[in-house]
Amino acid sequence: MTINWIIERLLVKPTEGSLTDVVITADWRCNGTETTGTGDDAKTYSGTCYGSASFAPPTENFTPYDQLTEAQVLGWCFSNGVDQAAIEANVTQQIENQINPPVIAPPLPWLPPVPPPQPEMIVPPMLPQVEPVLVANDSSVSDAPAA
Repeated sequence: MTINWIIERLLVKPTEGSLTDVVITADWRCNGTETTGTGDDAKTYSGTCYGSASFAPPTENFTPYDQLTEAQVLGWCFSNGVDQAAIEANVTQQIENQINPPVIAPPLPWLPPVPPPQPEMIVPPMLPQVEPVLVANDSSVSDAPAA
């Protein structure tokens, strides 16, 4: 299974005291995927969670906006209430529930089974039969060069 965290958007205050472009909110997303089978039998399942985290204005160690990294902002999210382990467990469970559904709806046992639909056979339309036409021998028409 692959889990990927991304920051989708940052909200900033243009000025906060003597600081500029101060991040106050980060919108995050946690995506997960898993592929089962191989070749033509491969199937990919996915899950996602998203949310936002808000931050108090910095009191020290301010990083200018143009020097921020996604990893740094994700760290802020995790230290400000985003439970990384719980979110990843939720995404993993979404995928597991697709692979092995915890609840299914089988056909009712008292009804006869419905056969799967059969592929429709496409028959090309028949072309009309054309009777050969005989052309009478016309001696005025010849392949010989004109005199």
